[in-house]
Amino acid sequence: MSLKFAYWVPNVSGGLVISKIPQRTGWSYDDNTRYAKFAEEAGFEYALLQTRFIASYGAENQLEAITLAAGLAAVTEKLKLIAAVLPGLWHPGTIAKALTTLDQISHGRAAINIVSGWFKGEFHGFGEPWLDHNERYRRSEEFIRVLKELWTEEESHFRGDFYRTNGAPHKPKPIVVPPVFQGGNSSAAREMAARVSDWYFMNGNTIDGFREQIEDVSKQAAAYGRELKFGVNAFVIVRDTEEEARQVLRDIIHYADPDAVEGFRSQVQFAGKASPEREGMWANSNFEDLVQYNDGFKTGLIGTAEQVADRIIALKAIGVDLILTGFLHYEEDIRAFGEKVIPLVREKEAALLSASTVL
Repeated sequence: MSLKFAYWVPNVSGGLVISKIPQRTGWSYDDNTRYAKFAEEAGFEYALLQTRFIASYGAENQLEAITLAAGLAAVTEKLKLIAAVLPGLWHPGTIAKALTTLDQISHGRAAINIVSGWFKGEFHGFGEPWLDHNERYRRSEEFIRVLKELWTEEESHFRGDFYRTNGAPHKPKPIVVPPVFQGGNSSAAREMAARVSDWYFMNGNTIDGFREQIEDVSKQAAAYGRELKFGVNAFVIVRDTEEEARQVLRDIIHYADPDAVEGFRSQVQFAGKASPEREGMWANSNFEDLVQYNDGFKTGLIGTAEQVADRIIALKAIGVDLILTGFLHYEEDIRAFGEKVIPLVREKEAALLSASTVL
């Protein structure tokens, strides 16, 4: 199967790095309409819309994910739209209906990313309870089970600790049942993915780090007779020379907003320490890693188009199915990635397939 490419939708202000470096990246609906059209033309197949309701890591302005996804669905034809959702701020019945509506508008291009939550301030600000780490994942699992029951059964009869339904109908059904994405690195997150999710997103990491997660979650999923697909986060810097790309990275870090980075670090470490393992997805992230708040620099898609394409093929070789990309200057960087990197990846995939067929 060919690798899939996705991009982070910048539906919050500040871009994809916690840095004061000038960025030609907007967050408005008009900006995101342009980016979606460019991405679709460039060969991207997925777009992930972030969920954020209160400012964190400098993101002072936020657009809601599902609503914006509906707007983008109306101006695109092929792009699959992954709307991120926070259980605890929504009832799954409401989200099931919203995603079905997005499915209807997009003619089967809706997907959902379940975010169990790391930002206590968001829940506190809206007067909602902040649950312990594993309880947040238990709630998310119930949320997913209710979604899938509503989308596939005539009625939903669910009895859980967080949600209950009493013969709830759901019509119309989705044209395509929205696939469920999730992230998280704890044991609770991995176990939940193995039981109920369709895709497992991983923060930026090394090849060995990705391999360990893929092998572990795949083994757990197999115990339930299930298979998952895997996506990796990566911040992409493609320039004519490796030195030019590395200099852009150095500049991003040089202009990092230290207060915002440290604020983000304190929030994610607080959330991670609540897990039984006493660590979370960002446990091994240093200051430079956190400047891209999902560890995107670690993945190593920084260099020439050829170097980046080779790295992507190395990721595919260990079982990665999707590359989730972020950029500094969205308009030109999305275009460049589509023109320079994706065709190279396709050539290398074809060469590998040809070689394996000969053997």
